[in-house]
Amino acid sequence: MSNSFNANTHPENQTKIRETVPGVQGPFSEIWFERGGTRLFAVEAGKGRPIVFVHGGLADHRAVTFRVGPLAATHRLVAPDLRGSGRSVYAETLSWNLFADDLVALLDHLGIERAVMGGTSMGSAVAIRFALRHPSRLAGLILMSPLYPGADRELPEAASAAMRTMAEAGERAVTQGVDALRPLFEPLPPPVRDVALQMVLRFDAASVGATTRFLSSSVQPMDSARDLKAIDTRVMIFPGTVPQHPAEIAELYARNVRDPVVVEQTAPDCLQRISEFCDSLSIFER
Repeated sequence: MSNSFNANTHPENQTKIRETVPGVQGPFSEIWFERGGTRLFAVEAGKGRPIVFVHGGLADHRAVTFRVGPLAATHRLVAPDLRGSGRSVYAETLSWNLFADDLVALLDHLGIERAVMGGTSMGSAVAIRFALRHPSRLAGLILMSPLYPGADRELPEAASAAMRTMAEAGERAVTQGVDALRPLFEPLPPPVRDVALQMVLRFDAASVGATTRFLSSSVQPMDSARDLKAIDTRVMIFPGTVPQHPAEIAELYARNVRDPVVVEQTAPDCLQRISEFCDSLSIFER
């Protein structure tokens, strides 16, 4: 994750994670919108073809600005806090359809008809559910570190174990406060650990509980990887590099999507490849 940012002192950014990017004037703009009586949060920056990129579990939009923020130099980059994450406080039952429909509401709020939808880890599953449920709003799909093979297959054991651990920590957070999440992130190398801790230690504890309960349920965003055959846009896939996100899941996806573009996450031109992929999508010309 070499595209890290130095801290700044933006008054609304008390975690001190920088939310400006090279080539973009000013910080990311805040977005508040409402659906079903819940206020939801996102940020955006840049101009051009829209990319909505979704964070993974126990993270928020800052994980996106940390990882792919420079895309805002060439595109309109939108990074939501999923319902139950970050500033989108929500402590009730979650579902993949709920996440996907929230993204439609975000597009409607911003006046965006179609967008490239991307995500990492859990966020890639949200992007898949959006693609299957709202195909008319999809311009392209970017799946980074996918982990859900479809309900007809078991989740990778390492992923299931990690989700169980997260759920246990999430329940402790509800009763003891979000500092109970700290042990989950302490083993990570800096700067990933520092960014993760700065995010989660300001989360709403009840929302953390809702998110971790949902993740530990192991419910999947599709019945089978064969469902991906219904997606009629191009799909870019970045295989995972750790046991919780085995490369085999990405390979399964690539066998079931039309015209897959597979890129290693360690590629030095990773962000440039994403930018070129988005620019190549003829659906924007329709």
